[in-house]
Amino acid sequence: MFIKQISVFLENKRGSFRMLTELLGKNNIDLLAVSIADTKNFGIVRCVVRGGECDRALELLKGADYSTRVNNVICVAVPDRPMGLAEVLALLDDNDLFIEYTYSFVRGRQDHALIILRLSEPERALEVFKNAGVRVLSQDEVDAL
Repeated sequence: MFIKQISVFLENKRGSFRMLTELLGKNNIDLLAVSIADTKNFGIVRCVVRGGECDRALELLKGADYSTRVNNVICVAVPDRPMGLAEVLALLDDNDLFIEYTYSFVRGRQDHALIILRLSEPERALEVFKNAGVRVLSQDEVDAL
């Protein structure tokens, strides 16, 4: 139940993020989710595209001399109400699972927020979510959004 996420190292200079998004967009690759973390000299763009477009996106990025990496992440449906996210995070804390990073995934689910998680022990996290009844989306479900 993992989804693929592309990480791209990006120089911190004017227009660099625009150029990256133009490269993907002009090649008809849609960013389903995106996050940027930055340091003084570079940023890390983390993005989710449809599973069937991931390899092509990687080829385009590498062909344009971007440094890339693919990670498996988890997309969970969190109740869209006060304490919804806190309850999911409590499950992780109670099971000694650590969040490496997280970001929201804004695509049409009316009663749930979608959250991308990169966790210390992803396989065990899937089991914890399953046992607690937390919905984890598959790549096919994400692609359909």
